[in-house]
Amino acid sequence: MLFRGGNNIYGIPIGILCLESYYTKVVGHIKNATTFNFPVTYKVVKGATPERVVNLADRSLLDSFIEAARELEEEGVKAITGSCGFLVIFQKELADSVGVPVFVSSLIQVPLVHRMLRSDQKVGLLVAKKASLTAEHLRAVGADSVPVCVAGMDRHQEFCDVIIERKRKELDLSKLEGEVLSEVDVLARENPDMGALVIECTDLPPFASLIQERLGVPVFDIITLTNMVSQAVSGKPRGTI
Repeated sequence: MLFRGGNNIYGIPIGILCLESYYTKVVGHIKNATTFNFPVTYKVVKGATPERVVNLADRSLLDSFIEAARELEEEGVKAITGSCGFLVIFQKELADSVGVPVFVSSLIQVPLVHRMLRSDQKVGLLVAKKASLTAEHLRAVGADSVPVCVAGMDRHQEFCDVIIERKRKELDLSKLEGEVLSEVDVLARENPDMGALVIECTDLPPFASLIQERLGVPVFDIITLTNMVSQAVSGKPRGTI
């Protein structure tokens, strides 16, 4: 189903491969179409739960994601992204399976962000689960040699109960905001050489502006990446809305 972002009823649609998660998504989340000023269309991959993708890196899901990506291409999307940064382990296979650009994870931005910084600075990563981020995930986007510092949300109750373990469908945004800010505070304090932050978890971009204001460093996420790709494939003259 095609959703129109913002007030824009025109434009080239971006396809979004979605995990199964059913709590209400606020503006700023990739699964809230009003986050964008261009059309987006969603494809939920059945069985692709946060547990299987984040905790288990379950490669048996690959065929289902490829099938969903091909369906999105047939529906006319001009690029495809995803609703979980840990899908990065499927980046190559998904890109090879379709004829449109695939940017399945915000982690694709890590090498780019690294090149923007001084050579003595690190790229910070805010991820769903710190222990689940492996060299394989970074290697999938050519970031395995990038100096990084990592913070994980998996030690926070509201995040885990609703987003990872899906115990509830009601999310307390104020509690999650406090958890996010406390986590990035620790990351910044322990890593004063952090020059920018990339948010892996697609559930956290609604807090990106708060994080940027708090830390005073550039913050990148799946929304910054999706906006960039949309401009690249839309064919619109630069400067138009």
